[in-house]
Amino acid sequence: MANIAELFSQKNVLDYVNNRQAPALLGETLFPARKVQGLEFDILKAGTRIPTIASVHAFDTEAEIASRVASRSAQELAFIKRKIQLKEKDLIALRNPRTAEEQRFLEQEVYNDVYTMVSSVNARVEKMRMEVLANGTVTLDENGLDDLVVDYGVPADHKATADFSSASTDIIGLLTDWASKLDTMPTRILTSAKVRNAILQNAGIKGYFKDAGLLPTAGTLNQVLQQFGLPPIATYDAKYYKENAQGKLVKERYFPENKLVMFGSENPGESIFGVTPEESRLVSGGSNDYKVGNVIAMVYESNLDPVGTWTKAAGTALPSFPEADNVFQATVLPEG
Repeated sequence: MANIAELFSQKNVLDYVNNRQAPALLGETLFPARKVQGLEFDILKAGTRIPTIASVHAFDTEAEIASRVASRSAQELAFIKRKIQLKEKDLIALRNPRTAEEQRFLEQEVYNDVYTMVSSVNARVEKMRMEVLANGTVTLDENGLDDLVVDYGVPADHKATADFSSASTDIIGLLTDWASKLDTMPTRILTSAKVRNAILQNAGIKGYFKDAGLLPTAGTLNQVLQQFGLPPIATYDAKYYKENAQGKLVKERYFPENKLVMFGSENPGESIFGVTPEESRLVSGGSNDYKVGNVIAMVYESNLDPVGTWTKAAGTALPSFPEADNVFQATVLPEG
Protein backbone atom coordinates (compact mmCIF):
# COMPACT_ATOMS: atom_id res chain seq x y z
CA MET A 1 0.00 0.00 0.00
CA ALA A 2 1.43 3.35 -1.06
CA ASN A 3 2.10 5.85 1.71
CA ILE A 4 0.89 9.37 0.83
CA ALA A 5 3.49 11.07 3.03
CA GLU A 6 6.27 9.16 1.26
CA LEU A 7 4.88 9.61 -2.25
CA PHE A 8 4.44 13.35 -1.82
CA SER A 9 7.07 14.30 0.72
CA GLN A 10 7.78 18.00 1.16
CA LYS A 11 11.09 17.60 -0.67
CA ASN A 12 9.49 15.78 -3.62
CA VAL A 13 6.79 18.43 -3.96
CA LEU A 14 9.24 21.34 -3.74
CA ASP A 15 11.60 19.67 -6.23
CA TYR A 16 8.67 19.31 -8.62
CA VAL A 17 7.72 23.00 -8.22
CA ASN A 18 11.30 24.16 -8.73
CA ASN A 19 11.89 21.98 -11.80
CA ARG A 20 8.63 22.45 -13.71
CA GLN A 21 8.81 25.36 -16.13
CA ALA A 22 5.62 27.39 -16.52
CA PRO A 23 4.95 29.79 -19.41
CA ALA A 24 6.36 33.20 -18.46
CA LEU A 25 3.91 35.97 -17.68
CA LEU A 26 4.65 39.49 -18.91
CA GLY A 27 4.80 40.84 -15.37
CA GLU A 28 7.64 38.47 -14.52
CA THR A 29 9.85 40.30 -17.02
CA LEU A 30 8.70 43.83 -16.10
CA PHE A 31 8.76 43.12 -12.34
CA PRO A 32 11.50 40.50 -11.78
CA ALA A 33 11.25 38.46 -8.60
CA ARG A 34 13.23 39.18 -5.44
CA LYS A 35 12.78 37.27 -2.21
CA VAL A 36 13.12 38.82 1.24
CA GLN A 37 13.32 37.03 4.58
CA GLY A 38 10.30 38.56 6.25
CA LEU A 39 6.83 39.97 5.72
CA GLU A 40 7.68 43.63 5.20
CA PHE A 41 9.76 45.49 2.65
CA ASP A 42 10.59 49.10 1.92
CA ILE A 43 8.72 50.70 -0.97
CA LEU A 44 11.25 52.93 -2.68
CA LYS A 45 10.49 55.63 -5.25
CA ALA A 46 13.33 56.49 -7.58
CA GLY A 47 12.13 60.08 -7.87
CA THR A 48 12.65 62.46 -10.74
CA ARG A 49 15.16 61.77 -13.52
CA ILE A 50 15.89 65.49 -13.92
CA PRO A 51 19.08 66.62 -12.14
CA THR A 52 18.89 69.33 -9.50
CA ILE A 53 21.42 71.98 -10.44
CA ALA A 54 24.30 72.75 -8.10
CA SER A 55 25.15 76.29 -7.03
CA VAL A 56 28.35 78.21 -7.61
CA HIS A 57 30.24 78.83 -4.37
CA ALA A 58 33.05 81.09 -3.27
CA PHE A 59 36.19 79.26 -2.28
CA ASP A 60 36.46 78.21 1.39
CA THR A 61 32.66 78.04 1.82
CA GLU A 62 30.53 75.04 2.75
CA ALA A 63 28.89 73.12 -0.08
CA GLU A 64 25.12 73.39 -0.50
CA ILE A 65 23.39 70.44 1.19
CA ALA A 66 21.15 68.45 -1.16
CA SER A 67 17.78 66.92 -0.27
CA ARG A 68 17.04 63.35 -1.26
CA VAL A 69 14.40 63.12 -3.98
CA ALA A 70 13.68 59.42 -3.55
CA SER A 71 11.23 58.36 -0.85
CA ARG A 72 10.78 55.25 1.29
CA SER A 73 7.86 53.63 3.09
CA ALA A 74 7.27 50.20 4.62
CA GLN A 75 4.57 47.84 3.39
CA GLU A 76 3.45 44.38 4.52
CA LEU A 77 3.35 41.65 1.90
CA ALA A 78 0.03 40.10 0.91
CA PHE A 79 -0.54 36.47 2.00
CA ILE A 80 -1.87 34.45 -0.96
CA LYS A 81 -2.91 30.78 -0.74
CA ARG A 82 -5.20 28.21 -2.31
CA LYS A 83 -5.82 24.48 -1.82
CA ILE A 84 -7.74 21.60 -3.40
CA GLN A 85 -8.86 18.30 -1.90
CA LEU A 86 -7.98 14.84 -3.10
CA LYS A 87 -11.29 12.99 -2.82
CA GLU A 88 -11.58 9.86 -0.68
CA LYS A 89 -12.27 7.64 -3.71
CA ASP A 90 -9.10 8.85 -5.46
CA LEU A 91 -7.16 8.50 -2.22
CA ILE A 92 -8.15 4.82 -1.93
CA ALA A 93 -7.14 4.22 -5.57
CA LEU A 94 -3.80 5.94 -5.00
CA ARG A 95 -3.07 3.85 -1.92
CA ASN A 96 -4.10 0.60 -3.64
CA PRO A 97 -3.24 0.96 -7.35
CA ARG A 98 -3.99 -2.03 -9.54
CA THR A 99 -0.94 -1.51 -11.73
CA ALA A 100 2.25 0.55 -11.75
CA GLU A 101 0.85 2.52 -14.69
CA GLU A 102 -2.26 3.41 -12.69
CA GLN A 103 -0.12 4.56 -9.77
CA ARG A 104 1.98 6.80 -12.03
CA PHE A 105 -1.18 8.25 -13.56
CA LEU A 106 -2.73 8.99 -10.16
CA GLU A 107 0.52 10.49 -8.87
CA GLN A 108 0.69 12.76 -11.89
CA GLU A 109 -2.85 13.91 -11.22
CA VAL A 110 -1.79 15.04 -7.76
CA TYR A 111 1.26 16.81 -9.19
CA ASN A 112 -1.03 18.50 -11.71
CA ASP A 113 -2.97 19.80 -8.70
CA VAL A 114 0.32 21.10 -7.27
CA TYR A 115 1.06 22.91 -10.54
CA THR A 116 -2.47 24.34 -10.67
CA MET A 117 -2.31 25.66 -7.11
CA VAL A 118 1.11 27.25 -7.67
CA SER A 119 -0.19 28.79 -10.90
CA SER A 120 -3.13 30.22 -8.93
CA VAL A 121 -0.78 32.00 -6.53
CA ASN A 122 1.37 33.29 -9.39
CA ALA A 123 -1.75 34.53 -11.18
CA ARG A 124 -2.69 36.66 -8.16
CA VAL A 125 0.80 38.15 -8.15
CA GLU A 126 0.50 38.91 -11.87
CA LYS A 127 -2.83 40.62 -11.24
CA MET A 128 -1.15 42.88 -8.68
CA ARG A 129 1.73 43.69 -11.02
CA MET A 130 -0.58 44.72 -13.85
CA GLU A 131 -2.84 46.69 -11.50
CA VAL A 132 0.05 48.75 -10.17
CA LEU A 133 1.38 49.36 -13.67
CA ALA A 134 -2.04 50.44 -15.00
CA ASN A 135 -3.42 52.27 -11.95
CA GLY A 136 -0.59 52.93 -9.52
CA THR A 137 -2.44 51.02 -6.79
CA VAL A 138 -3.02 47.47 -5.57
CA THR A 139 -6.43 46.59 -4.12
CA LEU A 140 -6.71 43.69 -1.65
CA ASP A 141 -10.39 43.00 -1.01
CA GLU A 142 -10.74 39.22 -0.68
CA ASN A 143 -11.51 37.02 2.31
CA GLY A 144 -12.39 39.64 4.88
CA LEU A 145 -9.90 42.28 3.81
CA ASP A 146 -11.83 45.54 3.84
CA ASP A 147 -10.85 47.06 0.48
CA LEU A 148 -7.24 47.60 1.48
CA VAL A 149 -5.61 49.79 -1.16
CA VAL A 150 -1.84 50.20 -1.46
CA ASP A 151 -1.21 53.52 -3.23
CA TYR A 152 2.23 53.91 -4.81
CA GLY A 153 1.85 57.65 -5.34
CA VAL A 154 1.86 58.13 -9.11
CA PRO A 155 1.70 61.94 -9.62
CA ALA A 156 -1.77 63.24 -10.49
CA ASP A 157 -0.45 65.00 -13.60
CA HIS A 158 0.81 61.64 -14.87
CA LYS A 159 -2.76 60.39 -15.24
CA ALA A 160 -5.39 61.29 -17.84
CA THR A 161 -8.66 60.20 -19.43
CA ALA A 162 -9.45 60.31 -23.15
CA ASP A 163 -11.75 58.58 -25.63
CA PHE A 164 -9.72 56.85 -28.33
CA SER A 165 -12.92 55.41 -29.81
CA SER A 166 -13.98 58.90 -30.93
CA ALA A 167 -13.07 59.68 -34.54
CA SER A 168 -12.22 63.27 -33.64
CA THR A 169 -9.65 62.44 -30.94
CA ASP A 170 -6.14 63.65 -31.78
CA ILE A 171 -4.33 60.53 -30.61
CA ILE A 172 -0.87 61.56 -31.79
CA GLY A 173 -1.29 64.93 -30.07
CA LEU A 174 -2.38 63.29 -26.80
CA LEU A 175 0.42 60.73 -26.80
CA THR A 176 2.97 63.45 -27.52
CA ASP A 177 1.59 65.61 -24.71
CA TRP A 178 1.58 62.74 -22.22
CA ALA A 179 5.13 61.71 -23.13
CA SER A 180 6.31 65.29 -22.57
CA LYS A 181 5.03 65.24 -18.99
CA LEU A 182 7.60 62.60 -18.02
CA ASP A 183 11.12 63.58 -17.03
CA THR A 184 12.63 61.36 -19.72
CA MET A 185 11.13 60.23 -22.99
CA PRO A 186 9.24 56.94 -22.55
CA THR A 187 10.40 54.00 -24.62
CA ARG A 188 7.41 51.66 -24.26
CA ILE A 189 3.62 51.78 -24.46
CA LEU A 190 1.55 48.91 -23.05
CA THR A 191 -2.16 48.61 -23.75
CA SER A 192 -4.79 46.11 -24.96
CA ALA A 193 -5.59 44.88 -28.45
CA LYS A 194 -8.95 46.68 -28.15
CA VAL A 195 -7.22 50.02 -27.58
CA ARG A 196 -4.75 49.39 -30.39
CA ASN A 197 -7.61 48.55 -32.75
CA ALA A 198 -9.39 51.77 -31.73
CA ILE A 199 -6.21 53.69 -32.58
CA LEU A 200 -6.06 51.99 -36.00
CA GLN A 201 -9.69 53.04 -36.66
CA ASN A 202 -9.08 56.67 -35.68
CA ALA A 203 -9.68 59.14 -38.53
CA GLY A 204 -6.45 61.03 -37.91
CA ILE A 205 -4.36 57.85 -37.77
CA LYS A 206 -5.97 56.62 -40.99
CA GLY A 207 -4.93 59.91 -42.58
CA TYR A 208 -1.30 59.32 -41.60
CA PHE A 209 -1.44 55.85 -43.11
CA LYS A 210 -2.91 57.21 -46.35
CA ASP A 211 -0.30 59.96 -46.63
CA ALA A 212 2.52 57.46 -46.04
CA GLY A 213 1.03 54.85 -48.41
CA LEU A 214 0.91 52.24 -45.63
CA LEU A 215 -1.61 49.54 -44.81
CA PRO A 216 -3.04 49.99 -41.29
CA THR A 217 -1.48 47.15 -39.26
CA ALA A 218 0.05 46.81 -35.81
CA GLY A 219 3.52 46.93 -37.33
CA THR A 220 2.94 49.99 -39.52
CA LEU A 221 1.24 51.76 -36.60
CA ASN A 222 4.51 51.55 -34.71
CA GLN A 223 6.29 52.95 -37.77
CA VAL A 224 3.95 55.94 -37.73
CA LEU A 225 4.47 56.45 -34.00
CA GLN A 226 8.23 56.31 -34.49
CA GLN A 227 8.01 59.10 -37.08
CA PHE A 228 6.54 61.29 -34.35
CA GLY A 229 9.19 60.26 -31.82
CA LEU A 230 6.74 58.10 -29.86
CA PRO A 231 7.35 54.62 -28.39
CA PRO A 232 6.04 51.44 -30.02
CA ILE A 233 2.83 49.87 -28.75
CA ALA A 234 2.76 46.39 -27.22
CA THR A 235 -0.45 44.67 -26.12
CA TYR A 236 -1.20 42.32 -23.23
CA ASP A 237 -4.50 40.46 -23.21
CA ALA A 238 -3.81 37.42 -21.01
CA LYS A 239 -6.71 36.28 -18.82
CA TYR A 240 -7.38 34.24 -15.71
CA TYR A 241 -10.43 32.73 -13.99
CA LYS A 242 -11.73 34.00 -10.68
CA GLU A 243 -14.11 31.91 -8.58
CA ASN A 244 -16.96 34.04 -7.29
CA ALA A 245 -19.00 33.57 -4.11
CA GLN A 246 -21.34 31.16 -5.93
CA GLY A 247 -18.47 28.95 -7.04
CA LYS A 248 -18.79 30.07 -10.66
CA LEU A 249 -15.63 30.75 -12.67
CA VAL A 250 -15.57 34.24 -14.18
CA LYS A 251 -12.96 35.15 -16.78
CA GLU A 252 -11.04 38.36 -16.07
CA ARG A 253 -8.00 40.19 -17.44
CA TYR A 254 -4.66 40.91 -15.83
CA PHE A 255 -4.21 44.25 -17.60
CA PRO A 256 -7.35 46.47 -17.86
CA GLU A 257 -8.75 46.59 -21.39
CA ASN A 258 -9.33 50.35 -21.34
CA LYS A 259 -5.87 51.41 -20.14
CA LEU A 260 -2.68 52.67 -21.81
CA VAL A 261 0.62 53.08 -19.97
CA MET A 262 3.79 54.84 -21.14
CA PHE A 263 7.08 54.07 -19.37
CA GLY A 264 10.82 53.89 -19.92
CA SER A 265 13.43 51.22 -20.45
CA GLU A 266 13.96 50.63 -16.71
CA ASN A 267 11.99 47.82 -15.06
CA PRO A 268 9.00 49.53 -13.36
CA GLY A 269 9.64 47.55 -10.20
CA GLU A 270 10.16 44.14 -8.65
CA SER A 271 7.95 41.29 -7.48
CA ILE A 272 8.81 41.07 -3.79
CA PHE A 273 8.26 37.60 -2.30
CA GLY A 274 8.61 36.84 1.40
CA VAL A 275 8.44 33.90 3.77
CA THR A 276 5.13 32.14 4.42
CA PRO A 277 4.08 30.61 7.77
CA GLU A 278 4.42 27.19 6.12
CA GLU A 279 8.00 27.93 5.08
CA SER A 280 8.78 29.33 8.51
CA ARG A 281 7.65 26.06 10.09
CA LEU A 282 9.98 24.10 7.82
CA VAL A 283 12.87 26.37 8.73
CA SER A 284 12.14 26.04 12.45
CA GLY A 285 12.24 22.26 12.03
CA GLY A 286 15.93 22.51 11.18
CA SER A 287 15.76 20.61 7.87
CA ASN A 288 17.97 21.69 4.97
CA ASP A 289 16.67 18.97 2.68
CA TYR A 290 14.58 21.27 0.50
CA LYS A 291 14.71 24.49 -1.49
CA VAL A 292 11.74 26.83 -1.31
CA GLY A 293 11.32 29.19 -4.24
CA ASN A 294 8.92 32.11 -4.37
CA VAL A 295 5.86 29.91 -3.79
CA ILE A 296 5.69 26.96 -1.39
CA ALA A 297 3.55 23.91 -2.12
CA MET A 298 2.66 20.83 -0.10
CA VAL A 299 0.49 17.74 0.02
CA TYR A 300 -0.80 16.99 3.51
CA GLU A 301 -3.46 15.02 5.40
CA SER A 302 -5.94 16.40 7.91
CA ASN A 303 -9.22 15.41 9.54
CA LEU A 304 -10.52 11.94 10.31
CA ASP A 305 -14.12 12.37 9.18
CA PRO A 306 -14.12 12.87 6.30
CA VAL A 307 -10.54 11.91 5.60
CA GLY A 308 -8.91 14.96 4.03
CA THR A 309 -5.86 14.98 1.78
CA TRP A 310 -5.04 18.40 0.42
CA THR A 311 -2.77 20.00 -2.13
CA LYS A 312 -1.91 23.57 -1.17
CA ALA A 313 0.22 26.45 -2.45
CA ALA A 314 1.03 29.69 -0.65
CA GLY A 315 3.14 32.80 -1.03
CA THR A 316 3.58 36.26 0.43
CA ALA A 317 4.09 38.89 -2.25
CA LEU A 318 3.58 42.46 -3.38
CA PRO A 319 5.08 44.46 -6.25
CA SER A 320 7.46 47.33 -5.62
CA PHE A 321 7.12 50.35 -7.93
CA PRO A 322 10.18 52.63 -7.74
CA GLU A 323 9.35 54.03 -11.19
CA ALA A 324 6.00 55.41 -9.97
CA ASP A 325 7.12 58.96 -10.81
CA ASN A 326 8.23 57.96 -14.31
CA VAL A 327 5.10 56.41 -15.84
CA PHE A 328 2.04 57.89 -17.49
CA GLN A 329 -1.26 56.07 -16.94
CA ALA A 330 -4.26 56.84 -19.13
CA THR A 331 -7.82 55.58 -19.34
CA VAL A 332 -8.49 55.73 -23.08
CA LEU A 333 -11.74 53.83 -23.62
CA PRO A 334 -15.09 53.93 -21.79
CA GLU A 335 -15.76 51.07 -19.35
CA GLY A 336 -17.57 48.08 -20.75
